[in-house]
Amino acid sequence: MADDTSTHRVHEDELLARIATGDGPAFSELFRRCHPPVFRFALHMTGSVATADDVVQDVFVVVMRDAARYQAGRAAAVAWLCGIARNCVRQRLDADRRLTALDFADTGEPATEIGGPLDPLAGLLRDEQIETLRRAVRALPLPYRETLVLCDLQELSYDAAAQILDCPVGTVRSRLHRARAMLAARLEPRESTDARRAESGAKGCYA
Repeated sequence: MADDTSTHRVHEDELLARIATGDGPAFSELFRRCHPPVFRFALHMTGSVATADDVVQDVFVVVMRDAARYQAGRAAAVAWLCGIARNCVRQRLDADRRLTALDFADTGEPATEIGGPLDPLAGLLRDEQIETLRRAVRALPLPYRETLVLCDLQELSYDAAAQILDCPVGTVRSRLHRARAMLAARLEPRESTDARRAESGAKGCYA
């Protein structure tokens, strides 16, 4: 007979209610489920794997302390956790304004190969493009960066983002529109430069 008390089948709302009573297995299960989105949010916001790990720790320390403050009808558990993560990120950025270096470490996942071994040059170009995008995101003003990360990178709904950012849905929409425009403006000069380099290289091949 299956164990009805197993945390694997318990909704996040109930897990938080159990955590508020000191239930260790419920805390472990919530961490297992919600660690990835919280980590991704912190990583996109700070550009630092080490800082993202610290933010995750900060968030779940708050969960252990304040789980009873969670209101199930007001926000989804992940949205509530990302809201805590947002505050933790802001605190860390305020404490260390020198946090500018990107530190995206190898995730340990193998590179995807399509039709044979990965072309080393193509891999370098891809990595450079990804790093350029990450730097452009990191350069956005904080309110716009938060909105872009939540809606475009985390793929959360406008409603969920509004809950996390504590603002109207209309504000989320306008910030996202502005963030996308600023990001495109930052990336456009680089794309033009890359296109000119590619064109110059092609001409050199046929010279």
